[in-house]
Amino acid sequence: MGTRQEVRLRLAHLYADVMNVYGDQGNASALRYRCEARGITLEIASISIGETFDPRDYDLLIVGGGEDREQRRIADDLTKRGGAIRSAIAAGLPALAVCGGFQLFGNSYVGSDGKALPGIGVFRMETIHPGNKTKRSIGNVLLQTEFGEVVGFENHGASTWLDNREERFGTVVVGRGNNGEDGSEGARVANAIGTYLHGSLLPKNPSITDFLLERALSRRFGEGSF
Repeated sequence: MGTRQEVRLRLAHLYADVMNVYGDQGNASALRYRCEARGITLEIASISIGETFDPRDYDLLIVGGGEDREQRRIADDLTKRGGAIRSAIAAGLPALAVCGGFQLFGNSYVGSDGKALPGIGVFRMETIHPGNKTKRSIGNVLLQTEFGEVVGFENHGASTWLDNREERFGTVVVGRGNNGEDGSEGARVANAIGTYLHGSLLPKNPSITDFLLERALSRRFGEGSF
C-alpha cells in the first residue's frame, strides 16, 4: 500500500449542486476531515446531471436530500445511471444516500402531487408522500444501530416502507423514522446506508464516517488497512 501519505481515495458526490438541503454537503466534509486526520487524500468529484460517471472509478459515493422539485430534476438522469450504481453497490462500493436521495435509491417514490418517480432499486422499499396537508415528520432523532447510538434531524413528508427482507439502518428511539409506525429508520444493503437523517449525519456520527472509510480502504488496499 506504500506510505500513508501516498494513500488516495476517490469520492463521487452525486448531484451536489441540486441535492443539498439542510447542509448535506457536510457529509463530504466529514469524510475529507477524517481522511486528512489519517494522512489520506480524498479526491471529491461533484457529478451533476449529464456528466460522465462510472461508479467503478470511485471508492465512495454519496447523495444528499432534496424536495420533490429537485427529485424530479435528477430522476431521469439517475435512472440512466441506476444499473451501474446497483452493480457497484452489490460489489461492495460504500455509499450514503440521504432523504430525497434515499427515496430515489428505492424502488419508487410517489410525490406530493401523486405522480410516481422511478427509483433505481438499491434498496427494496416504496415511498409515498400523502400530500402537503399531512403533517410532516420533523424533529431530532435518536436511533439504535450496529454503530451504537446515532443522532440526526429528520424533516420529510413521505413515508417509506421496507420490503420484509430489507435490513433497516436503525431502530427509532426518539422520532418517527421511515413511517412513524414500524420503528424502522433508513435501510442497509452491503456497504450502503440509506437514511432520512440530516445534521449533517456524518459530522455528528463519526463511527459511520469511519465505517464508510474502512470499507473503502479495505476494498482498495485489503483488510486491516485502516
